Amino acid sequence: MSILVLTSDTLIGTAAAGNLEYNGQFFGTDSNASRAQLQRIVLSTTVASTSGTSIDFTGIPAWVKKITVMFNVVSTNGASDYLVQIGSGSPTTSGYAGSSSVITTGVGTRNFTTGFGIYNNIAAGTIFSGAMTIMTMGSNLWVSSGAFGMSGSIGTMPTGGSITLGGTLDRVRITTVNGTDAYDAGSVNIMYEG
Repeated sequence: MSILVLTSDTLIGTAAAGNLEYNGQFFGTDSNASRAQLQRIVLSTTVASTSGTSIDFTGIPAWVKKITVMFNVVSTNGASDYLVQIGSGSPTTSGYAGSSSVITTGVGTRNFTTGFGIYNNIAAGTIFSGAMTIMTMGSNLWVSSGAFGMSGSIGTMPTGGSITLGGTLDRVRITTVNGTDAYDAGSVNIMYEG
């Protein structure tokens, strides 16, 4: 199988007759045209998570099948758990099934129904980094999994969940359960692919 990885969400070119081209540049020939695939991977613009109560990434194309949400030394000024919400037209705020744990010298676990949750260790200023992957199973059903590590203290936060949206996914929101804690450190970004 020939795979061409693109860094733009706009595809210009052909894969006709097994030839792989992008923007007029020839990348080779696959003797079986049905095996030729064009894989699009798009890295969005990094956003500083140093203010505000939510961060939105909108305009995600309908062809997207997988989204990676990345957190770099992120924290808030409160103890509310973190949420990643996806949606069609607006963030979906109910109907999620999943849980997240915090593993330090002990283990704590919480269920989440208002988003894909990330346990906040019940402490303001908990700094963490890591990534969450959100993938479709078809029919607007999305599943997530992720793992995060704390900075400045020993601990990890695994997470997983699922949600069926009412329409085609076009956005990701990063917020908290109470919706009022403000981000005060770090940066976030998303990468999506077809």
